[in-house]
Amino acid sequence: MENQKYAKIIKIVLWVLMILSICVLVWGSIKGFEANDGAATNLLLYWAYIVLGIALASVICVGLYVTATTNPKGLVKIGIAVVAAAVLFGICYLLASGAPAVGYSGAKLPTATELKMTDTILNLAYLVGGAAILSIIVAEVFMTIRNKK
Repeated sequence: MENQKYAKIIKIVLWVLMILSICVLVWGSIKGFEANDGAATNLLLYWAYIVLGIALASVICVGLYVTATTNPKGLVKIGIAVVAAAVLFGICYLLASGAPAVGYSGAKLPTATELKMTDTILNLAYLVGGAAILSIIVAEVFMTIRNKK
């Protein structure tokens, strides 16, 4: 009974978000995305940020709720994963140089903070991508070893 109530609420919220998204898109198309100093583009981007934030918050909250109700000990694993991710981000931040981009000829030069964060995200992407490739290789080697026996 309660699941049907939640399903109804979620359905209504999704319809409202979809209608608002269509309204923002139509308004931007009518106003013109390049006219008015890009006000329609800014609104569309802000709306995308809002919807993304709602989606992330929903996934995190629902995941925590389900884990807390079905497996309370699983919250410890989630906490360890969050701390590990924060440590990984901190390491990548410390390794980031923040050096200016070579050959950049844009109108506005990025600030030192923007350069540091860009380098941090690049380091994080390299590290996670390398770990993914390494885990695929290690998994294949282990599967090959297990199948030979």
